Amino acid sequence: MIFPGQGSQRPGMGGPWRDHPSWQVVEEVSDATGRDVAALLLDADAETLRATRNAQLAAFALSLVALDGARQAGAGEAALAAVAGHSLGEYTALVAAGHLSPTEGARLVAARGDAMQHASEANPGTMAAVIGLDPDAVAEACSEVSEAWMANDNAPGQVVVAGTRQGVEGAGEAARRRGAKRVIALAVGGAFHTPLMRPAQAPLDCALGDARFTPSDVRVVANVDASPHHTDFAPLLSAQLCSPVRWRQSLLAMAAMGVDRFLELGPGTELSGMVKRTVPGAARANVAGPQDAASLGAFLAGGGSA
Repeated sequence: MIFPGQGSQRPGMGGPWRDHPSWQVVEEVSDATGRDVAALLLDADAETLRATRNAQLAAFALSLVALDGARQAGAGEAALAAVAGHSLGEYTALVAAGHLSPTEGARLVAARGDAMQHASEANPGTMAAVIGLDPDAVAEACSEVSEAWMANDNAPGQVVVAGTRQGVEGAGEAARRRGAKRVIALAVGGAFHTPLMRPAQAPLDCALGDARFTPSDVRVVANVDASPHHTDFAPLLSAQLCSPVRWRQSLLAMAAMGVDRFLELGPGTELSGMVKRTVPGAARANVAGPQDAASLGAFLAGGGSA
């Protein structure tokens, strides 16, 4: 199972789930955080959802709803070899694996979103996707300018850079000189997974120190090292804040573990596209709405992509 992060949210994305039994998860997340999560999923506009503290909580909540819906459709009976999540999605993955309760995960996500929003206000920044260039070349492009870093290694030919606006623009120009096909500005609220997030470190570490992680046999492939873990998640989540997301390597690590079917749970289908480019022979399916959960039967039984 794989879970999306910030950027997957969109206005009205909770609508299809509103009358589904899994909607009760939204009430749990609201109670745990003191936030009106239903309003974020049903009524919030794009600008409201762009705010980091709203985007992260909304994406996390809908991914948990999709997870619950998939389990009601039988996914809970399938063998779960590993889980992973892209940035914020790693918190959802920990809930799916049983290392965090939904309530504990919601509290952590709320604290993380608040801390990262404050960091973004203290150190304004942005991000851009570099298409058609390998990670080493992107890293070289970033090294030519100040305050730009490689933030996500997502899939072959797709790397995200982050930093100050001037730094990202300069890195984009350097990437084009090296042969990048496109450089696409991302509508995000900050320079995530870079040193510009450092002001969020202390409050996030405080929240992680108070969190209760529970044992589970399900392995979580972490963003920071693309390796499977059973324990000691707080240091990994702390390091993730200012470190690049090694998503391409994480998918390859799961494939090396024998994973040949990937189920993406939550808004959007971006991660499934990354699976297609990174692990071409793997089957993949998405659960973004109730209709997706209802059609999971063949995939869960070992069929191909859905």
